[in-house]
Amino acid sequence: MATAGPRVEECSGAPRISADRRPLNDDLRQAGYYPELVRDVLEVALGDERVVTHLVHAETTFDASEVRRHLTVLVLTPTRLVSAHVDDHPADSEHPSASAAATTESVPLSELRSVTLTHVMEEPERHRSGDLAVEMTLAIGWGSVSRVDLEPAQCPDPSCDADHGMTGQITPDDVVVRVSAAAEGLDAVRSATDFARRLSELSSVSARR
Repeated sequence: MATAGPRVEECSGAPRISADRRPLNDDLRQAGYYPELVRDVLEVALGDERVVTHLVHAETTFDASEVRRHLTVLVLTPTRLVSAHVDDHPADSEHPSASAAATTESVPLSELRSVTLTHVMEEPERHRSGDLAVEMTLAIGWGSVSRVDLEPAQCPDPSCDADHGMTGQITPDDVVVRVSAAAEGLDAVRSATDFARRLSELSSVSARR
């Protein structure tokens, strides 16, 4: 397989993308969320490395006053996991025009601490080998961000009313992507599953080196 980087050649005024990046760029265009902007920031982060596989996840959130769009892109190279997150920033009193902020992070595969998959299955008693989950959550941790879940410590004595402090757990929470078949379709769940499988394979190989 070719290992050439994203050489861009001018042809009739349009950039031509290297073969290993065409599927990524196609998915960015399909997501429709500032595809040229996202591609540019990813090109800076990826450099000349070959793209092994990728996952593009667009999400729209609603609150009482506005609609916010988010895009998360995960790109796997032979040596790194590159993540990009893009957010809309609406205009306000301090910023008269809307803007978007794009952040990328590059993590060597050898530094990944965990790849966690949560499969949500409907009617598990009817599950057949190869059936896809109706919802998939992919959580990747490398120690940059952690989530702390706390709750009051419980006492085995039901009559005890003393304060036993708090207990909880710390969970790596650097990147979390949730994909639902109901919202994004089964193909999106399949893509997330395939990406997680490939990431687990490469990170396992890197850890053994």
